[in-house]
Amino acid sequence: MEILELNYLDIDEKEEYKKIISMVLQECFKEENLNGKNLYVNVVLTNPKNIKQINREYRNIDKETDVLSFPMYEKEELKNLKLENEDILGDMVISIERVEQQAKEYGHSFERELAYMVVHSFYHLLGYDHMEEEEKKEMRAKEENILEKIDLKRV
Repeated sequence: MEILELNYLDIDEKEEYKKIISMVLQECFKEENLNGKNLYVNVVLTNPKNIKQINREYRNIDKETDVLSFPMYEKEELKNLKLENEDILGDMVISIERVEQQAKEYGHSFERELAYMVVHSFYHLLGYDHMEEEEKKEMRAKEENILEKIDLKRV
């Protein structure tokens, strides 16, 4: 079963994007024991204008951002989830232009920044957050663990 559905919204398709996103999601699914659960992630790659519009429409926040996450399940629901048919874990919307900007800003590769956006969004799909300090520590540790396993840790 394919764990990734990749869509492009007003940007050019690149095989590199799919390769990175797929690698990250495979490691995430493995780490969180989601393989064989009939789940997949819908990833939309887009530009700043579109992500701003989506952010405004679904979150009432009228500004551009780097990544949006739309989970389909609550954290507790996922623990005992048994699906007979394929279902979506959630949607990620990523601004490729922002990934490029932030990679330069933070002084690391495009690959590393895109991988971080995917793993960050993935853990939001699983119900993790970073509003409280304890939650933030837990989420960051999970993110760094995945990035280390795929050899894209923070430099």
